[in-house]
Amino acid sequence: MTAFELKARAYAKALDWGVPRLRRVAIRNLELAGFTNADDPDRIADGVFLSVGRIMASVAKFPSITRANVHEWIRYDGLENFVAAQAKGRGVLVATAHLGNWELSAFSHALMTAPMHIVVRPLDNLRLDAFVERRRALSGNHIIQKTEAARKILKALAAGDAVGILIDQNTTPAEGVFIDFFGRKACAGTAFVKFAHHTGAAVVPGYALWSEHEKKYVLRFDPEIPMTADVESDTQHVHAALEHVIRAHPDQWLWIHRRWKTRPPGEPGLY
Repeated sequence: MTAFELKARAYAKALDWGVPRLRRVAIRNLELAGFTNADDPDRIADGVFLSVGRIMASVAKFPSITRANVHEWIRYDGLENFVAAQAKGRGVLVATAHLGNWELSAFSHALMTAPMHIVVRPLDNLRLDAFVERRRALSGNHIIQKTEAARKILKALAAGDAVGILIDQNTTPAEGVFIDFFGRKACAGTAFVKFAHHTGAAVVPGYALWSEHEKKYVLRFDPEIPMTADVESDTQHVHAALEHVIRAHPDQWLWIHRRWKTRPPGEPGLY
């Protein structure tokens, strides 16, 4: 086992033992998503913690990841989908999620192709947030704080740049719509598709998924998702694409987040 894997497992164990409620949330989410005992939810949850451990271990290594050695960490699959979208000249909205290694995906793309803009929510711990933000910017990416996102996203897209946005977390009815996600209503933010409608930017799903066989990540860009100008329909389409990838790699999605917390009016809470 490599030093990277040993460190990732140590981080995973510390998180699992140190915050026991996270496993309870993961098991509940898997139940809500239709996973049964036959799917071995505890095994999937183990994979989730290990996936987070790999993220933590890789972020610690960011200062030593360069253009010369980045291919030891990650390779592309479907880069042509991103290139074709960017060639349209209207900017690219990369629809990504807390799946695989979302930190390494943007970091490595900047080294292998070109820097992009990434929208982030500040961490609650200010010192940790400052540390992580410095690491994120080391490869040349432009950090956009969620609190000031709209203007900067529109400016970046107008320049034909790429903007990566995590779209998979729970939101409030004021900021989203209810869509079907794993057969259950989930409140999803609408800002992402509204940016696409307003600017004409291409929407391309992108994820860095761990390959156990290769012992490194695969940065995958799927084909562009056409927009219809219908906010609810387009939000559903983007999340359906996300669900498809999660189903193929369930142990790499962040099931420890209470994704179905916001309920339609009149429905009881699920947690």
